[in-house]
Amino acid sequence: MTIGLICLGLVLLLAFELAVVPLFILMGNVLARTGISEDLFRAANAFLGGVRGGLALRLASATIAAGGTLGILIPPSIILMVYGILTQQNIGELFIAGVLPGLLGLAMYMAVIYAIAVLKPEHAPRGERATAQERWASLAGVWPFVTLFLLIIGGLYMGWFTATEAGGIGAGLALLIATVQRRMGWSRFATVMKETAYTSVMLYVVLFGAMLFSQFISFSGLADELLGLVNGSGLSRMGILLAILAVFLLLGCVMDAMAIILIFVPLFLPTLVAQEFDLVWFGIIVVVLTEIGLITPPVGMNVFVLKANLPKVPVGAIFRGLLPFVGVDVLRLAVLVGFPSISLVLLQLMK
Repeated sequence: MTIGLICLGLVLLLAFELAVVPLFILMGNVLARTGISEDLFRAANAFLGGVRGGLALRLASATIAAGGTLGILIPPSIILMVYGILTQQNIGELFIAGVLPGLLGLAMYMAVIYAIAVLKPEHAPRGERATAQERWASLAGVWPFVTLFLLIIGGLYMGWFTATEAGGIGAGLALLIATVQRRMGWSRFATVMKETAYTSVMLYVVLFGAMLFSQFISFSGLADELLGLVNGSGLSRMGILLAILAVFLLLGCVMDAMAIILIFVPLFLPTLVAQEFDLVWFGIIVVVLTEIGLITPPVGMNVFVLKANLPKVPVGAIFRGLLPFVGVDVLRLAVLVGFPSISLVLLQLMK
């Protein structure tokens, strides 16, 4: 533990921009460990539990597996932070660019669940309908999330602070809220800090290894060889993009999302730059591709994580339940590739 904290402190001293990682991890741990995140679920249950398919009761396994992918796109996202560090893109801009695609994915998932509930009502019975008083009372637990999201995204959009500063403000405000609500004792605070240190150090080890790997690729000339191969292939700009997307999509079926970003983004980076693709937009596309990979066979990471927690649910049943979600994810990918402005419009409005 002591060595981990020392390593973490050295990282924060030597590279200010890398501090964004533990700060957002700290914010997430505070929300999870103090029960604040549970308040959001209770509010959702109060408003949507009485709607058929509102919380996808018997679609739970597929919904949890698919919904878990949205977290790597909707800011603040660790994957986007790592991508920004590797490609030297502004992390704040990546967060802003991920808002609309993330909300689009959320809306499409909700539409799929509602459609299944209508077509196969036995799969999604209604929950207990909450009273108006219970609904209003549940909103009391939502304000921390709304405040944090609006402050972080709004501050980044308005240019009030950088992504690292946003992480510090978010972590500090989360701690303040938990303390004011008397959910943060010394014991829980120590647990949160330890978990943040452990997770951050593990991520930094992986990230530094990826940076070293990126330098090896550069010095070996492998990326340049790939660029020469692509230039000599005769493919159009769109053909090159589709080929790269196909590679990432196939990799997503057998590899972890973080591993794909760390290993293959540096490899394809010179080609993307040479073809003048917007790297912020491509970052969003890559994250959507890895989202699809997390729920597709043969190695859908989210599926097997869920299976470990629900041993009685067959893996095949989970994958079958995920088919509609994979379908809308592919549709969303096509829309984002065909209309880059969806990802970039908020950034353009900032300028």
